[in-house]
Amino acid sequence: MLVAGCQPLETMNEELKELGEHIASALENDVRGWKVEYGELTVEVHASRIVHVLKFLREDILCRFIQLIDLCGVDYPGRAKRFDVVYHLLSLHNNARIRVKAAVGEDETIPSVIDVFPCADWFEREAFDLYGIVFNGHPDLRRILTDYGFEGYPLRKDFPLTGYVEVRYDDEQKRVVYEPVNLVQEYRNFDYLSPWEGAQYALPGDEKAKSE
Repeated sequence: MLVAGCQPLETMNEELKELGEHIASALENDVRGWKVEYGELTVEVHASRIVHVLKFLREDILCRFIQLIDLCGVDYPGRAKRFDVVYHLLSLHNNARIRVKAAVGEDETIPSVIDVFPCADWFEREAFDLYGIVFNGHPDLRRILTDYGFEGYPLRKDFPLTGYVEVRYDDEQKRVVYEPVNLVQEYRNFDYLSPWEGAQYALPGDEKAKSE
C-alpha cells in the first residue's frame, strides 16, 4: 500500500481507510476505534495493549511503521480517563503516517514501549514530567525538563500559573537560588494571525517605518 504525498486528498483518504480496516481487522481485540480525517489516520487502542499494537504496526508488511516520530500527552480534566497518550509513527516504505491514541486514567499506568522503539525513552520521561503519566516498565522514569525538587505537573490544565518556585544560578551569591514564579499575563495574549496575514500593528523595531 502506497500513500504518496502528491496524491489527491480523496485518493489518499481511501488508502488510509483501507489501512485502518486492515489494522482494525488484525487487532480486533486491541482497537477501540479508528477514523480518517484531514488526510490522517488515527487509531484508538486499549492502553494495556499498546506494546502489542506498536509491534504489529512496526512489523506488519502492509504497515511497516518503523519510526516513532513523537510521543506526547494530552489532558482532558473532565474525562474519566483524563489523559491521552499519543504516538505518531512514520512508514518510510509506504510514505504514510499514523496516529495511535490510548486513554489513561489519572491513577492508572500505561506500559512503556521502549522495547519496541528505544527512542521513546526521553519522550516517556517528558510525558511523566509534564503530565504525571506513569509508564510501567520504564527503566529510568524520572523528571527530564523541570527543576530540581519541582512539584506538580506543569502541562496539566489545572496547574496554577503562580504560587510555585523556579530555580536559577545567582552569579552574585555564587549559588543556586529558588524564587517564586510569577507569569505576567500580558505575555500570554496572542493574536493567532498566520504568517501570511501579517500583524495589524507595528512590530517592535518597526516604529520608524513610514505608514502607508
